[in-house]
Amino acid sequence: MDRSEALRRLRTSKVGHLATVRPDGTPHVVPVTFGVVSNRIVTMVDHKPKTTTHLQRLTNVEANGTAGFLVDHYTDVWKDLWWVRIDGVAEVHSDGTTWKRAGIALEKKYHQYRDRAPMGPAISISIDKVSYWSSTP
Repeated sequence: MDRSEALRRLRTSKVGHLATVRPDGTPHVVPVTFGVVSNRIVTMVDHKPKTTTHLQRLTNVEANGTAGFLVDHYTDVWKDLWWVRIDGVAEVHSDGTTWKRAGIALEKKYHQYRDRAPMGPAISISIDKVSYWSSTP
């Protein structure tokens, strides 16, 4: 796998794992739906049940603007394993162009959002560093 293939696999994956750092320095990882807009990964707080829309991931990004993002493929056929990790600068968006583009990207990628678009804050992560691995070249 080369960088181009890694980014293709990233774009077409359905679930990613967002890693942020809590204000106390401990890691926080959550699975998220996501899209890619320009050179940024975007995810939004959606309508799925939550106790609040101001989630820990938002607090973390506001306190420490770095994030990691991982997509992977697991199968019992180990020759087909792979992962792609992104490290970059993260920002929270409650409105504006990036927020709108995040919603559009998610609606295009996930049919579940076509009837009820995500309306909560968005997080965008710049695709600064791309790391990847595949069990076969």
